[in-house]
Amino acid sequence: MECTFKGAVQPCVDKEFGNWSNSRQCYMKREIPAPPFSDPRWQGHTDGSIWACAREQGYDQGRHVVSEWIWLPGEPDTVVIDPLTLVYEAIASMNLGAPLIKTAPAPGRIGLVNMPVWLWVNKTENTWGPIEREASVPGLSVTATAQVKAINWTMGDGKIVRCKGPGTPYDESMGVRPSPTCGHRYVKTSTKLPGCKYQVTATAEWDITWRSTLGDTGQVSRTQQATTQLRIGEAVPVLVDPNGGEVTVQPKAGC
Repeated sequence: MECTFKGAVQPCVDKEFGNWSNSRQCYMKREIPAPPFSDPRWQGHTDGSIWACAREQGYDQGRHVVSEWIWLPGEPDTVVIDPLTLVYEAIASMNLGAPLIKTAPAPGRIGLVNMPVWLWVNKTENTWGPIEREASVPGLSVTATAQVKAINWTMGDGKIVRCKGPGTPYDESMGVRPSPTCGHRYVKTSTKLPGCKYQVTATAEWDITWRSTLGDTGQVSRTQQATTQLRIGEAVPVLVDPNGGEVTVQPKAGC
């Protein structure tokens, strides 16, 4: 398919103004970053996107470009597709997944107040990265690369632990030492919480960079979440009979 302006063939891509639309007779380029919804260019809409429609008019004083702003609910009918459309296609093909949470104590075990809690995630290509995918149409190709830059652990006690790496897996040989990379300590038990457990959420922050064969580059952010529960108790005092009788455990009320 050719790109034509009033019947004259012209380039389908302009690095400054975007991709040509035969129906609108202009180059179309998405406004990035998008203006706030209070901007009149949105025409009251809160979806879709804003595009600049640019065309040359008149040659008496050199190249004279006129632009108008257009709101569109979807993609314009450009002859060459907008690179961001291919970016989102590439991202969709990554099937980015939620973080694979691991903790010590593990779910089903009981941790103790003021004792170290270890936090980490298992790394796979689509839950940690790096992962690279490509999308293309005739005349244009986009390559996107995704990598988790940090995980924010919402611990359920009002604290958020930000870990820039996956964390360190716990091993029993490590005893009661704190995690060297990603951990927490609870100062209260979970006995008064629903189910007697803290609700823990791990939010993975993805950085996605992309480049196109036209020289365009950019960055997109994504997040993925997973949840688990931790039960935290406190040490139970043990009474020992000095006369050699049976050991008596003083029970704690609650969970």
